[in-house]
Amino acid sequence: MTTSNYATERDTTEGRVFTVTGGDWDSVVSGADPINDERIVVNMGPQHPSTHGVLRLILELEGETVREARSVVGYLHTGIEKNLEYRNWVQGSTFVTRMDYLSPLFNETAYALAVEKLLGIEEQITERATVIRVLMMELNRISSHLVWVATTAMELGAINMMLYGFREREHILEIFEIITGLRMNHAYVRPGGVAQDVPDEAVVKIREFLKLMPKKLKEYESLLSGQPIWLERTKNVAVLDVTGCVALGVTGPVLRSAGLAWDLRKTMPYCGYETYEFDVPTHTDGDVWGRYLVRLAEIRESLKLVEQALDRLRPGPVMVADKKIAWPAQLAIGVDGMGNSLEHVAKIMGQSMESLIHHFKLVTEGFRVPPGQVYVGIESPRGELGVHAVSDGGTRPYRVHYREPSFVNLQALPAMAEGGLIADVIAGGASLDPVMGGCDR
Repeated sequence: MTTSNYATERDTTEGRVFTVTGGDWDSVVSGADPINDERIVVNMGPQHPSTHGVLRLILELEGETVREARSVVGYLHTGIEKNLEYRNWVQGSTFVTRMDYLSPLFNETAYALAVEKLLGIEEQITERATVIRVLMMELNRISSHLVWVATTAMELGAINMMLYGFREREHILEIFEIITGLRMNHAYVRPGGVAQDVPDEAVVKIREFLKLMPKKLKEYESLLSGQPIWLERTKNVAVLDVTGCVALGVTGPVLRSAGLAWDLRKTMPYCGYETYEFDVPTHTDGDVWGRYLVRLAEIRESLKLVEQALDRLRPGPVMVADKKIAWPAQLAIGVDGMGNSLEHVAKIMGQSMESLIHHFKLVTEGFRVPPGQVYVGIESPRGELGVHAVSDGGTRPYRVHYREPSFVNLQALPAMAEGGLIADVIAGGASLDPVMGGCDR
């Protein structure tokens, strides 16, 4: 005669009661607990302080464990790529700068390089303009990484680090304002060069920042790197190895933290990066901790690049000589920000009818770009930022499409999150450094 491990259940006023007399605990639970296989679905976002923007994550949870994660994007869709088809080629700079709003100068530079490639004027870009582009991009890379370490630390409970990261970023935004007239969304890098030269005042400010930032980086490391809670929340969390990165198209610091030193500044150089001395930081763990170390190391490398760019700033023009392409303006920063200098306006309005006609035609209609299509990729703070530009021979783009690293990298979130704890979704998502303006452009 066989006996059951369980006594007959009985109903009481408190509910159903089972008497367990032995057996494997998993079998006991699965056999007796009617809600063992129940899962709940929760929405994290799109209004959530730890999703780095209006990102919605649909999480299927079993207790604290994430069984399935899905990303929902599009809440910040601006239609920028479509808008470019209704503006001339130069006006496009004003639109693309607003996509990834934490790295506007990369959006502008990639776009300008694509237009210049269609025009066939890459060799005509002046040395000073190219050096200024490198200088501005590397400053922008530092400011973007500062936002990353500040916001990620805040999401994991290190509020002080958030304050310090934004404090140092202010120095860079002040430099940008001196040079371009704006803290963000500059429309400074344009087809043919840059909008205006770097003033001496900005060079002084940049050199001051180069002295300040290394000390601050040491403070960050003192605050975070040995902190037990920080280590617990980042080490072996949201692991994605190099095979997973390559399979999903993940680039940037996330890929380099998995051990692959893929950086377009080295592997497919542009803007003369092959002539600069810098290293490509990597790590091997492929976790949040590795991504943190890689980004801090990249800030140090960018400081080296900024210093080299400053030393290369030789006097010269910052726009191509061809007046049929060069934006017809002598820009000056005045009380109203950035605009044409009064002397230039007086000249074209009162002394030269040809200059006035040319200015009017170029500003309202724009220059024509030969038909064709190009792809240009650059290394943004989040990975490969690519521009596929198509011209039909007119004064406006036929099509411009961006390969945005935030959009591509977000594919990795389910691979990082599923099987882990719900708390690690925050750390893993933050470590991708998504910017939803770029993702939803």
